[in-house]
Amino acid sequence: MRSPKTIWPEGSCRAKALAAVLVLSLPLGGCLAETYQKGYVVPEGALEQIPIGASQEQVLIVLGTPSTVATVSGEVFYYISQRSERRVAFLQQEVVDQRVVAVYFDKSRRVERLANYGMKDGRIFDYVSRTTPTTGRELSYISTFFQVFDFRM
Repeated sequence: MRSPKTIWPEGSCRAKALAAVLVLSLPLGGCLAETYQKGYVVPEGALEQIPIGASQEQVLIVLGTPSTVATVSGEVFYYISQRSERRVAFLQQEVVDQRVVAVYFDKSRRVERLANYGMKDGRIFDYVSRTTPTTGRELSYISTFFQVFDFRM
């Protein structure tokens, strides 16, 4: 009778076990984190192409059609987006970032100011001026966007 060493060369069991683990883990590779982007995606460097005083047409050329437009106390273009992740397949998505890019126009339809609002530590935060609004209409408008345009699936 042969000894087990001649049937299975040394190290072969380890290699087979490693191969089995790899083959069994391949289907689980699709279960890792997935990222979902919903709404408007701001192109890299697009906000830098819109100087103060730019025309409304220039904004439309650079950023495209806004998600929504407000006409209360001046015209404002809003570009709304949300990024969420699902860490493991079949689990709920978790919102990791929400953004509203706001382009404010004066009465002559020229850019008065730009704002890039997002969520930072659970508070609305303007990433352009690096400020958190405290009171006023603007805060209520942005808060309403985050509540109304909840993109969760």
